[in-house]
This record gives sequence, C-alpha cells and structure tokens, in this order.
Amino acid sequence: MLQTMREDIRTIFNEDPAAKSIFEVLTCYPGLHAIWLHRIAYFFYRRKEYTTARIISHIGRFLTGIEIHPGATIGRRFFIDHGMGVVIGETTEIGNDVLLYQGVVLGGTSLEKKKRHPTLCDNVVVGAGAIVLGAITIGARSRIGAGSVVISDVPSDATAVGVPARLGVGFSKEHLFDLEHGKLPDPVADAIKFVLRETDKIDGRVKKLEQMEGVINQIDERLEAQKKTIERVFSKPGDEKFSVGGGI
Repeated sequence: MLQTMREDIRTIFNEDPAAKSIFEVLTCYPGLHAIWLHRIAYFFYRRKEYTTARIISHIGRFLTGIEIHPGATIGRRFFIDHGMGVVIGETTEIGNDVLLYQGVVLGGTSLEKKKRHPTLCDNVVVGAGAIVLGAITIGARSRIGAGSVVISDVPSDATAVGVPARLGVGFSKEHLFDLEHGKLPDPVADAIKFVLRETDKIDGRVKKLEQMEGVINQIDERLEAQKKTIERVFSKPGDEKFSVGGGI
C-alpha cells in the first residue's frame, strides 16, 4: 500500500512540472486525494459493502470535485490533472499510466446492468473537457483531443479529435508529449489538405491539356486570387498556409 502511494506521488512529479514539493502534492492535489479515496471505496465495493463504498466515494466528490464510482477499475500510476468536473462511471476500466485532464467524462449509454462505460488501455491521455461514452475501447497510447466526444472505438497509437470524434494521423511517443494534448493531428485538416493536393494535380493536368490544344484559360488569375482569399480567411497570423492545414 505504501509503495503504491509513493508511486502515485512520483507520478505527479513526472506529469506535472508545477509540482514543487511532497508537502504541496499531499495537500494541494485533488487528483491524488480522489484516487486514494477511490481505492478505499473500491475495497469496500468488492466486499459488496456498497453503501459504505458510495459514502466514501461521495466524500471524495465533495472534497475534490471528482466523481469516481467505487465500482470503477483503475490501474497504477493514474493521474487526474486539476480534476474538477471529472466523472468516471461504474463499469469503467482504466489501465496503467493513464492521464486525464479536468472536465473529462467517462460515461455510460445504457440502463442495463452490464458493461456500459469505456475501457482505457495503458498510456492513454484524455484532454480537458473530452467526453467518452459507452462500452468502447480506447487503445493503448492513444490521445483524445480536448473537447472531443468519442462514441466509437479508438485503435492503439491513434488520435481522436472533434464532435463526434474522428480519427487523426497516428504518432509515436517521441513526437508527442502528454501535456501537448491540444496539439493533436486534425483529421478535418488532413482531409482538406488531401483535397487541395489532388485539386492542384488535376489543375496541372488540365493546364497541360489546354496548352496542347492551344487553349488559353483566361480565368486562371481570377481563380488564383480566390484561392489566396480562402487561404487568408482560414489562416491565422504566423501560422502555416491553409494549403498545409494551418488555421483550421
């Protein structure tokens, strides 16, 4: 038990650069208090002392603003950063080294007494305000973007972004830090980039055909001006051009 508590404290120092001292972690981190109280509640829940377990869980919610059902199964080195508004349902299963940010909901979509909440595999990161619903599986090392709503399975080493969430490009651990959950690949931008690339290819082929036939396209300049207008509207100062996905 003491070894697990030490591991929880080390996890906070590893995941949160704002942590300055053990005393600060012990007194000022509601995510730590919530998981410790949950472990006590889970002990009673497994012994079928459900009322006692729910009372302990309710105390944890009152003290931390984090609601974890005592029936939820949670692995080692679990960390909730900030934590206010986090909800974890009864049949949720969470693996090792999982990181949640504030406002995350791991909710159910059924009234039947069966598995109805998500399963988060090892090393998953769920961004602030994200909602994961139903008996779905979030694969190992996947990332859920802030504010996303996930209603279907996410494979390992993938990103899910948007409402409803769409799968983005995969990544390696070396290319994405846990704290950069706001810098995930954008599947909508990926799709638009692909369309623009294919459009440029088609445009080039059409121009070659026109040159072969001796046709002069008098609206090229106007189309180019319209394209620049689109890039300017959808891009932000200092960002990459719209054609490479910036500003979306």
